[in-house]
Amino acid sequence: MLLTLTLILTLLAFVADWIHFHRQRRRGATPQRGFILWALATDALPLVSAIAGLCCHDNGPNVMIFYMWIFWGWIVTVLPRMLYYLFHFAGLRRTGLVFAGALTLFLLWGTTLGRTRIRVNRVEICSDRIPAAFDGYRFVQFSDAHVGTLVNPERELARLVDTINALHPDAVFFTGDLVTIRSAELDERAMSQLRRIESPVWSVTGNHDVGTYIRDSIAFPAADEARNVVEKQRAIGWRVLEDTTLYLRRGADSISLTGISFDPELRHRRHDRHLPADNLPEIYAGVPDSLYNITLVHVPQLWKPVMEAGYGDLTLSGHVHAMQFKIRPWGRGWSPAAWLYEHWSGRYDDGRHTLYINDGTGCVAYPMRLGAWPEVTLFTLKRCE
Repeated sequence: MLLTLTLILTLLAFVADWIHFHRQRRRGATPQRGFILWALATDALPLVSAIAGLCCHDNGPNVMIFYMWIFWGWIVTVLPRMLYYLFHFAGLRRTGLVFAGALTLFLLWGTTLGRTRIRVNRVEICSDRIPAAFDGYRFVQFSDAHVGTLVNPERELARLVDTINALHPDAVFFTGDLVTIRSAELDERAMSQLRRIESPVWSVTGNHDVGTYIRDSIAFPAADEARNVVEKQRAIGWRVLEDTTLYLRRGADSISLTGISFDPELRHRRHDRHLPADNLPEIYAGVPDSLYNITLVHVPQLWKPVMEAGYGDLTLSGHVHAMQFKIRPWGRGWSPAAWLYEHWSGRYDDGRHTLYINDGTGCVAYPMRLGAWPEVTLFTLKRCE
């Protein structure tokens, strides 16, 4: 799949350049050799990445960062050029230069402030099932930190933790993908920053946390890596919920908090619109359905099975990142993620059930966020009669 996409992107860029150069020659203009070489070199960047991937026996953090920046180089050099060609073909050369320049600046902004400036979204959840003692209960959700592919992990995690602490929540919920490939990404510098979160933290694992993307599975067995990610979270004081439920108590009232781990068997189906959830009866066994329930699950595709099981008054997910690209002229806006996922960003309501998909704070594939800004979400529970 990835190799096919790489070849398609490379071929499309080559074809567009060939058409442009051919049109130039027909008009009597000779393209400069330097520009031709530059165009060919940037067109080939996805191919370079694919070849490098075939040559590497492992895909540790440095390799993944290399892939990300190679793809970034293709985006910021080829896409503006393609936009220029569109205007140039229509006889609007100067307009094309302006739009191509503006796109380049926008992409660079998405690589810098757009990728690092955290937005705090505030969400109020009203329900008559919320007990009186939890009226006004405030908690933060964050997700998809992807520590191993942060450009400056220590500084960016410090900014994230400072943002969370400034909100003074009663609790913090993390909904998976703390690492990108393996547990070594959680080094002492990263752990020392995450340890600074002042409120109690509950977390679940995501598809990147369970070791299934590791290429050298002999040196780094997936099960060991998944266990290490969990152990490191517990070492910094987080409480990892592995297909289990606990109860949060305030005064005489309680609500249930369920955490669903990512099932490694779903790795190749992680982008399917619907996923099986045969283990939900065991996960919710003995949990009174009369209690207000918050469920943490990395993949939002499990929201409907959770609802059908009678739980998940509020389900918190991540995973999608809105593909780190969102056009926001209205409400939720639009993202290519909508082509893959039924639910892909923000809030969804169905009767008494609410799903919220946090856009995450980290990056995969390319170190850039355009419209899908890094997000920390502050929830307030309100009892509504």
